[in-house]
Amino acid sequence: MQDNSFLIIPSEEITNYVDGKIPVHVNATNLQEFVEPPNAATVAETMQQSVDAVLQQRERTGVPMFPHINHPNFYWAITLEDMISLKGERFFEVYNGHQLVRNYGDSAHLGTEEMWDKINIAYAERNQPLMNGLATDDSHNYHQFGLAFANAGRGWIMVQAESLQAEALIEAMEAGKFYASTGVTLKKLYVKNNEINIEIAEAEGIKYTIEFIGVKKGENESQVIETIRGSVGSFKVTADYVFVRARISSTKLKSNPFEEGDFEMAWTQPISYTEFD
Repeated sequence: MQDNSFLIIPSEEITNYVDGKIPVHVNATNLQEFVEPPNAATVAETMQQSVDAVLQQRERTGVPMFPHINHPNFYWAITLEDMISLKGERFFEVYNGHQLVRNYGDSAHLGTEEMWDKINIAYAERNQPLMNGLATDDSHNYHQFGLAFANAGRGWIMVQAESLQAEALIEAMEAGKFYASTGVTLKKLYVKNNEINIEIAEAEGIKYTIEFIGVKKGENESQVIETIRGSVGSFKVTADYVFVRARISSTKLKSNPFEEGDFEMAWTQPISYTEFD
């Protein structure tokens, strides 16, 4: 193995239990020092204090690092309002492979993807940088496999970085130059002249659907703007939209899903017209 083919980045899951029972987990990537979990009265305050601690360490050390919010629906701990209240946070998990995280919500709770759009509607209204979506596996079990276990390989991100260095990876992620995946691989993903361009690295016998999802100015709900059944798609983002992102679905079932019946997917990051004007 070459020295530049693999990288381990020091990180921490800042873990709290608000009121001794509500789990609040905030990851911190490329830390240089341990972050003591805060002891706040509410979920929102706990998250904000954890985010602030990471950003303060970044400013003090001059080392690029970032926090991200873990699995909001884990025991329904984090609400949409909690997420909207955050300042300085740029990342959260739209997909997490742990068996207890409830990515898709239920009749009484939003799924993380719907939550994502509502967060960004609120962020855009106050001119706050948009929230980006991560996919992670949250692996805990490495010798037993199946729906009852938190196994590796269920979710990850693909980053377009200049080099395999923590600083380069973080710079690219903060620029939105990455996508989240649970199995779908993109051959091409780029934005040019406000146009999102996607080409999927096709697997034999698998069909793909590309959905461009956006929010029109003046509206408070996201919608599927255009659907393309195939492996190549593009969408021109105009000033009529607050932001647009893409969701790519496949007909391939995951071999080791966090939930029965899960298909391999990918998500691009939301972009706005002004960012590329």
